[in-house]
Amino acid sequence: MPGDQHAPARDRHPVDDTLPPFKLVTSGLQHVAAMYAGVVAPPMILGPAVGLNASETAFLMGASLFTAGLATLLQTIGFWKIGARLPFVNGVSFAGVTPMVAIGKAQSPENALPIIFGAVIVAGLLGFVLAPYFCRLVRFLPPVVTGTVITLIGVSLLPVAFNWSQGGDPAAEGYGSPKFIGMAALTLAIVLLLRKVLRGFLQQIAILLGLVAGTIVAIPLGMTDFGTIEDAGLIGFPTPFHFGAPQFEAAAIVSMCIVMLVCMTESTADMLALGRIVDRPADERTIEGGLRADTLGTAISPVFNGFACSAFAQNIGLVAMTKVRSRYVVATGGGILILLGLCPLAASVIALVPLPVLGGAGVVLFGSVAASGIQTLASAAMEKGENALIVAASVGVGLIPIAAPGFYHAFPDDLLVILDSGISTGCVAAIVLNLLFNHLGSKADSGESGAPVPGGTGASADAGEPAAATVH
Repeated sequence: MPGDQHAPARDRHPVDDTLPPFKLVTSGLQHVAAMYAGVVAPPMILGPAVGLNASETAFLMGASLFTAGLATLLQTIGFWKIGARLPFVNGVSFAGVTPMVAIGKAQSPENALPIIFGAVIVAGLLGFVLAPYFCRLVRFLPPVVTGTVITLIGVSLLPVAFNWSQGGDPAAEGYGSPKFIGMAALTLAIVLLLRKVLRGFLQQIAILLGLVAGTIVAIPLGMTDFGTIEDAGLIGFPTPFHFGAPQFEAAAIVSMCIVMLVCMTESTADMLALGRIVDRPADERTIEGGLRADTLGTAISPVFNGFACSAFAQNIGLVAMTKVRSRYVVATGGGILILLGLCPLAASVIALVPLPVLGGAGVVLFGSVAASGIQTLASAAMEKGENALIVAASVGVGLIPIAAPGFYHAFPDDLLVILDSGISTGCVAAIVLNLLFNHLGSKADSGESGAPVPGGTGASADAGEPAAATVH
């Protein structure tokens, strides 16, 4: 019957919707523009630290774009039990930068990257094995916990936007100058104005339009570097094990395994945040698939000279702001990342966007994540039990690395991987305090403080079985 042909479309969740090709490409490109700086920043830092010259560092940046695209496709499209199948962008995790620099400095230049890559491979494989068990933490993540963590994700990312707004490099000339901050403020104003006056699809790509407009304004001000285009080649494939076969060194492996656990914690929080934003709450099966994609992507990345992969929270803010929930949009962004990794010339065009322009747009993106967390907390029955105390203490702990960056300076370097991540410390604090006040020694009322996250898996549900509320 004719009506039956359209039934699946009506029942399809917006996450599984496809869009016309033009909208897919432009919306996907917007995701790439929002996370580009975050992908290339770690190799930009690590390359010189391990003795690479400019061309080798550029190769490392291209490899990071390529592997970020592969990891994003694993998350959005997936196969078997791998992939969250949400509009979830993956890329190089900042959590691994400090320990990788430390590993590199402890080794000779020719051995630094092979040892780092060997440690990342082992860490990724370990995470893949742990994923089915790690995902069960979701039953201990009610709104009072998830709202706190989502808020911390947004707040923790805002300093990144502020740093970009000042120029990105404190050692560079003009860092924090009125010109840079003014450019960021102008971009922010343009994005807000476009969101106000535009309608429909143009409103959804206001961030991309704002980045283009900001870049155009920045050109006569001398804030764009066209030298990258002149030096870039048209085609460049990230040759497998370009820097040598992986080497396996115990201390480096331990350090990167800790990083992997941090990445898994943050990705779990990000999946919970994204699930609420797209109205498909992440249950244990979703989180398990997402963590498998994260960790498999991490294990594969070093083959193509990439690093540990995890979720990019700035793109969660983009989904929240644009209301475009299709995972195929983000998959298209993953395809664009792969093409950028294979075409240095195309990557250099995207790199024309000055950091202050990205910083202005980032204020909106990251602020949207924090706003989503606050919205989640509004449903957490703050007047019940000790929920307000849980939020207060967890947010306080999570803000320490932001408000006092040197607070943990006397602690061992391996611990700093965890302690310097406000998202990780705040998440752990919220989980522990929720267990202490709402589970141990008392019975939490259903729907109140200790209740599972809506759409998540209850304490009695089988691990990996999705709750009925997750299918809309």
